[in-house]
Amino acid sequence: MGRLIRLILILILLGVIALVGYAYSGYLQPEQRSVTQPVDLDVD
Repeated sequence: MGRLIRLILILILLGVIALVGYAYSGYLQPEQRSVTQPVDLDVD
């Protein structure tokens, strides 16, 4: 039973390390684009 718990903890640790590495690699950054929209102002 101890081996199974140890294996699960090791797999969880490796998964967390992989997720952090993937996040820092730049693939999770949103696409940036410029948006311009005209605004009508009622100035009398």
